Amino acid sequence: MKWRGSRATLAYIGMVSPGLAVYLLIVTYPIIYSVWLSLTDFNPNRGGVWNWVGIVHYLTMARDPMFWHALRNNIIVVAVSVFGQIPIGFILAYILFRKSVRASRFFQSMVFLPQFLSTIVIGVLWKRLFEADGPVARLIQIVSGNPAAQFDLMLKTSTVMLPISVALIWMYTGFYMMIFLANLQKIDASMVEAAQIDGARESQILFRVMLPLLSASIFVSVILAISGSLRGFDLIFAMTSRGLSRQNAMVLAIFMYQTAFDDYRNPVRFAYGAAISNAVVLISVLLIVLSNAVRRNLRVDEAE
Repeated sequence: MKWRGSRATLAYIGMVSPGLAVYLLIVTYPIIYSVWLSLTDFNPNRGGVWNWVGIVHYLTMARDPMFWHALRNNIIVVAVSVFGQIPIGFILAYILFRKSVRASRFFQSMVFLPQFLSTIVIGVLWKRLFEADGPVARLIQIVSGNPAAQFDLMLKTSTVMLPISVALIWMYTGFYMMIFLANLQKIDASMVEAAQIDGARESQILFRVMLPLLSASIFVSVILAISGSLRGFDLIFAMTSRGLSRQNAMVLAIFMYQTAFDDYRNPVRFAYGAAISNAVVLISVLLIVLSNAVRRNLRVDEAE
């Protein structure tokens, strides 16, 4: 019996060890290294020399107005994802599920199409659309009758996130639509038919039948939206040009990249970039914990 137990233990270790080793190598080690790096003044451009500086970079980050500007823009991206992409994706999925439109397969494919395109290509496309002399500006000129009219939202700090939000919704709504559509198709059709027989209106079917059954999918989508928004880099990077435009639309991922790799004049910026990346991870964890807390509270309210 002891030999059988030992063989089972060895088999378990043999099965788990490869996956655990890969996880420690590609997940745990980079996190630990990044935390250590943020507490030093290490920079590879100085030949690897480093000194322990403690939380100096985190204090500098707390006083850096560019960090708070990037965080504000990131919160806007999170809000657009959670309150824009997810609700629109659900509405589109519900329309397809209820067969409220013709050629639903074509409609579904067109909404999901951006997922097959390169993010850089999409960013360049929307950047060209929203340029001061681009197609949107030409359309404004035609509609307004003013040949000098320009689309200058991308040039203003207060409005630069509006065109970017439109591009984000266009690109990622199809992803959430497919998540909700797949889960809607799992719902027993007899439940909807029973509600219709009882005289339930379409709005009652939606809010009292569909939404409660999809609560788990909704919260998973929220977590995906939060994590994806805070690490979003490529679309905004491609839509903005180096200089004022990119500075106005700065998000934490771009701020970290420019701090760590673009500023060669300051020898401690590499470690400062590591501190910013750790802050992004911490903010992501806090938002996800908050989402789970909201989910638990809603379950309690439903139980009551």
